[in-house]
Amino acid sequence: MSWSAKQYSLFEQQRTRPVHDLIAAIPTQNVQTAIDLGCGPGNSTQVLTQRYPDASVSGLDSSADMLKDARQRLPELRFEQADIGDWNPAHNVDVILANASLQWVPEHGDLFPKLVSKLNKGGTLAAQMPDNLQEPAHVLARQVAQNPRWAHKIAEVRHPPRHSPDFYYALLREHCSAVDVWRTTYYHPLANHQAIVEWFKGTALRPFLAALDEAEQHAFTEQYLQQIRNAYPALADGSVLLPFPRLFICATR
Repeated sequence: MSWSAKQYSLFEQQRTRPVHDLIAAIPTQNVQTAIDLGCGPGNSTQVLTQRYPDASVSGLDSSADMLKDARQRLPELRFEQADIGDWNPAHNVDVILANASLQWVPEHGDLFPKLVSKLNKGGTLAAQMPDNLQEPAHVLARQVAQNPRWAHKIAEVRHPPRHSPDFYYALLREHCSAVDVWRTTYYHPLANHQAIVEWFKGTALRPFLAALDEAEQHAFTEQYLQQIRNAYPALADGSVLLPFPRLFICATR
């Protein structure tokens, strides 16, 4: 299942709030070049341009559908289709933004120092990653994947491992002059339980649904919805609060 800009953007306001917090914390002031790795539909890139209006800002994403929306949103910028793991710029940059993208890339012990090496001195790697693999939404997806109807296809599906804050601090401190790491849990008010399913259909459920046919996808999401209803209590008006922990890193070379 390919990335869908339309599905992802259903919750653009909620998804963009963390990048505002991340970009506001970047200490680098004199920025001439910046790139948004995993730019998606360009919502994070737009925030980056607002912080550094005089900088040359570009974006990179592996999804053609995401890039189509990004180019429509910000036609004056340059966007490239490529995988983050393959990114190797001809010249170093002042800011690397990676908002909710690096969790899809494996081998963080190699990836993060590699990204820092692409910064100019005094430049900053600003990354934000969901830290929610043990949240009910993820745990239940793995449980539903064990259904005998489709277990042979997706029972072993796993997201790349996430690491603790001290892992990233120790890793980056060897390569950076300053490292700031923090964790925040956002509580997103959503209309109902179906909205939680729609949220994760745009991200975490993709590896499961990609391996299923249309009928299996429907059955999977229906079973997942039932489990979500039990895990996230509805408020009096039927709305639901979705707790969403995220890990933030600002590492300055």
